[in-house]
Amino acid sequence: MKLTPTQYLGSLLLPLVFLSTPTSAQEQVKIGLVAALSGDSALSGESITRGMTVAIDEINAKGGVLGGKKLVLVRRDDESNPAKGQLAARELIEKEKVAVVFGGIDTPVSMSLINVMSELKTPYMGVWAAGTGITNNNKNPNYMFRVSAVDERVDAGMLKYAQDKFKSKRPGSMLVNNPWGDSNMKGLEKAAAALNITLAGQEKYNVNDIDTTAQLTRLKNAGADSIILVGNTGVAAQVMKSMERMNWNVPVVSHWGISGGRFDELAGPRYKDVVFVQTYSFFGKQSPVGDKVIAELKKRYPEIKGVNDIVAPVGTANAYDATMLTALAINKAGSTNGEKIREAYYDLPEYKGLIKTYKKPFSAESQDALTDRDYIWVHFVGNAAVPVN
Repeated sequence: MKLTPTQYLGSLLLPLVFLSTPTSAQEQVKIGLVAALSGDSALSGESITRGMTVAIDEINAKGGVLGGKKLVLVRRDDESNPAKGQLAARELIEKEKVAVVFGGIDTPVSMSLINVMSELKTPYMGVWAAGTGITNNNKNPNYMFRVSAVDERVDAGMLKYAQDKFKSKRPGSMLVNNPWGDSNMKGLEKAAAALNITLAGQEKYNVNDIDTTAQLTRLKNAGADSIILVGNTGVAAQVMKSMERMNWNVPVVSHWGISGGRFDELAGPRYKDVVFVQTYSFFGKQSPVGDKVIAELKKRYPEIKGVNDIVAPVGTANAYDATMLTALAINKAGSTNGEKIREAYYDLPEYKGLIKTYKKPFSAESQDALTDRDYIWVHFVGNAAVPVN
């Protein structure tokens, strides 16, 4: 279901009303969110907010954290800009005194926060950006945690999917020209070697490009029989439009940046042919946690009549579980001290979440709670991300 401008504005305001619930500073524990809340990827920030607020409501209804303190969300819009993301994170930590900073869809923003979080000794919880180097950053101690996909694992998955489902022997990649594209270029080279696949080529495009026919033509001339697509909604849509103009119809397997905006409206008629990765789907039989979250989303957001109306669902799902795990870590730490919370993430009790049951989700060796076994493949039906049969 597509929202009218009035409905969409209303949906954005609902969490803000929730956030403004008055509580004294002594009664609160704040967690921050630095994410794209405007621009092409605004829906990603909104979906993350929905997942976090549903979880926070549930936590507070059961007594909050640290013996009765209310958990409160404070958001800042990074506008997909690393410099603005750094300023926002510092402001949330130094002024708002948040215990943990959550992150959004953009790998460049998340990468830019690694040194900030280390300097200010505050844990970061990624719930969307998949750049391999966000958590695998050689920092010691490492303050970067994540409940989301990891590029290196997604890259192997995309190539395997193209090989198995489309009999692709020479995939070519179209990568956004930023640190996220760099992360996937390395991941695809490593995965191609492991799978004994020869890549037709790896091409880059800029975030403001409106025509990528030159890069696509080079891949076509090199014998590419499928496209591995990495980019967020706006620019990835331009790749699809360029393929349409070329009348080049090869399978497209995509990373999940296209699910953070209105890809169905922007990419032209072939948008529905793209297969892409997710970590969760609200379609099909749900666990009791899934039924509970769906019911809460319907109650809060009147435009959600069914699961096909849950936009950018991966943000909501990842954020819900990450918020629950963070509340457990704060309680385990017995404090809002960042160093103690960081250590507590390594020692969490078993938790039955939305995506899966987490058993020791984080360790010093792996600060990513999800693995490739948690990935699923979907395509768009209307504006809904529906699992591929």
